[in-house]
Amino acid sequence: MRDFAETSFSLSTLLCQEDETCLNQLEDESKTSVESNPCFLFDNDDEYVENLIQKEAHCFGSKGFKDCPASGMSWLKTTRLDAIDWIFNTGAVFGFQLQTAYLSVTYFDGFLSKRSIDDKKLWAIRLLSVACLSLAAKMEECKIPALSDYSVSDYDFESKVIQRMELLVLNTLEWKLGAITPFDYLHYFISKFCADQLRPKELASNAIGLIVAMAKENDLMDTRPSIIAAAAVLAASDGQLSRKIMELKMNVISFLQSQDYEYIYSCYDFMQEIVERKDKTPAPKFSNSPLSIHSNSMEVLETSPVGTKRRLTFSDSSDQSYPTKKIHQP
Repeated sequence: MRDFAETSFSLSTLLCQEDETCLNQLEDESKTSVESNPCFLFDNDDEYVENLIQKEAHCFGSKGFKDCPASGMSWLKTTRLDAIDWIFNTGAVFGFQLQTAYLSVTYFDGFLSKRSIDDKKLWAIRLLSVACLSLAAKMEECKIPALSDYSVSDYDFESKVIQRMELLVLNTLEWKLGAITPFDYLHYFISKFCADQLRPKELASNAIGLIVAMAKENDLMDTRPSIIAAAAVLAASDGQLSRKIMELKMNVISFLQSQDYEYIYSCYDFMQEIVERKDKTPAPKFSNSPLSIHSNSMEVLETSPVGTKRRLTFSDSSDQSYPTKKIHQP
């Protein structure tokens, strides 16, 4: 029998020999290639994006674009808008990437597509928002805040309550957190539709603003991410494109189907309506407009079962006690 010492090895042999200097070098090289040419494409990008769209079709089925408000109930629609504002504002406070906040909205809408929340249970919406942002941060960010750092107005959720809600979200989404977002397509569509664009960074920033605005207006479970991304790039490049010109631009991508053209055109029109409404509505003094998001914008360039929704009760995410509500002293 061979001696164990002969077959054993040092744990250090399993460790990667590169140090932080190597990582910094790779990061610098990556930034140089993107910043010098934001429309730079790799040879296999067409195949990669085609595979993404096929995967997306598997998740969304026949859905393409649905022009309807997110959530049918006025109360839930209003609280959803508040939740999305909180998600993006809190993400900005923590220095999260925009795709992290967007991904958390995807979890939020995905959860509500499978479960319903009782009317007027604002604390449940607040708790869901925290859980979704926390989960998205764990998927996308390198530095993760402690659960106790997530500040929610009016409520003071204990970490164990947030953890239970995270588990409920995970189980509801069947642990499928690697969702595709429009940011996965943005770089590709800019290079295809706007190769002659003189200011690609400005175009990207405006497209990102439209993507965020779209998340606020529509349930993300009703529109495929590729449709949102394509429409946002086209709308950011020109707000007065005709159907014929749009089709000429889209013809450069061989794997887009005729039905995709219709979806993209409808989504493009919807985005123009969003812009028009924004132009007519004065911006609040203390909130960030989703159409004017420039922070971290260039960093982006670096299935629901059929049946009745389960109704969320507090026992699903914790014990029978209610969340602690903050008391405001006069």
